[in-house]
Order: sequence, then C-alpha cells, then structure tokens
Amino acid sequence: MNKLILASASQRRKELLQQIGVYFNCMPMDIDETSLPDEDAQAYVLRLAEQKALAALPNSNGLPVLGSDTCILLDGEIMGKPKTEQDAIDMLRRLSGRDHLVKTAVALCCEKDSKVQLCSEVVETQVSFAELSDAQIVNYVKTGESMDKAGAYGIQGRAAVFVSCINGSYSNVVGLPLAETARMLEKMGVEIWQY
Repeated sequence: MNKLILASASQRRKELLQQIGVYFNCMPMDIDETSLPDEDAQAYVLRLAEQKALAALPNSNGLPVLGSDTCILLDGEIMGKPKTEQDAIDMLRRLSGRDHLVKTAVALCCEKDSKVQLCSEVVETQVSFAELSDAQIVNYVKTGESMDKAGAYGIQGRAAVFVSCINGSYSNVVGLPLAETARMLEKMGVEIWQY
C-alpha cells in the first residue's frame, strides 16, 4: 500500500519516512546538482528538491511525490558532497571548531485535475563542531561514512561525536525535517503513523 513516491535514493530519508510511518516507493531522479552562478544556498536546495519531485511526477501513477535536498553552508559557501577522500578531509578541517548551517529543502507535488500542485519549504539548522584533530578527521573519513553526505559527515553516525551543539531540527541535519515534512504530507492527504 504505497501512498507516496520518494524521489531519492537516500537511505537516511527512507529511514526518516519509515520513522513516521509513511508508506512509500523510491524513485531516485538523476538531477545535476551543480550550483548556478550567484545562486544562494536557499535557492539552490529549493531548486534541486523541486526538480527531483517534478521529474518523478510523470511516472508516479497519481501518487504525490516528495523531493528533498540538503546542503551545508560555511562562510556563505555551499558545501556539497565530497568527491574524494581528500576533499572530505578538507571539508572537515574547515568545519572543525566552527558553526555552520544545514539547509534542507522539501518539495511535495501531485497532479489534480490535470494541474500540478507544488508546495515546498526550506528548513535551516545551526550546527556547532568541536575542535577536531587531524587523526579524528582522517580516521572518520577512512570509515567511508563521509562520501555520500553534504559537508562530509553524518550526524546520525560516527560524526555525532563532532557535534557540540545544535540549534534547530535534528532530523533536518540528517536529511529530512520531519515536523515540516509531516505537515506538508498531511495537507496533501498522505497519512503518517500508518503502522
């Protein structure tokens, strides 16, 4: 009994939707995640989340589609996913002992009466990192956990020990702000807590 299409392959987003009892099917969309010139972080994640949701809509069999995207913002610069282990090490060195912002966009769309309905929202959380030693950074990157995550870390994994403080939604940092997502789903008629 599927009530939703998740336009993502993210294991974290799957687990978060399961946590609130939503039935869904995954339909990952291959979207170019390159930021545009002069595009700020808010516009960037919103554009990608909406593109993912809208790209999956034609094959959704009438089900609502959820798209999402997360980025890290440090000193006004968007940090995406690392391309190499050295890239991950460099990112974590920059985050060490600093505050940064995590922005996640959630976009939900469906088709009703031959018209596309789209709602979206961006949620922001401030995360503070402790001072990290080079050994901590290198050992963490060696676990492989960095490589598919914006900013090269997963707060729900081993990098939890790096986080000294969080101001805002924890699930937003994981990859899907649950309070906001649940409100959007309920408005579109998708039940939560189904099992």
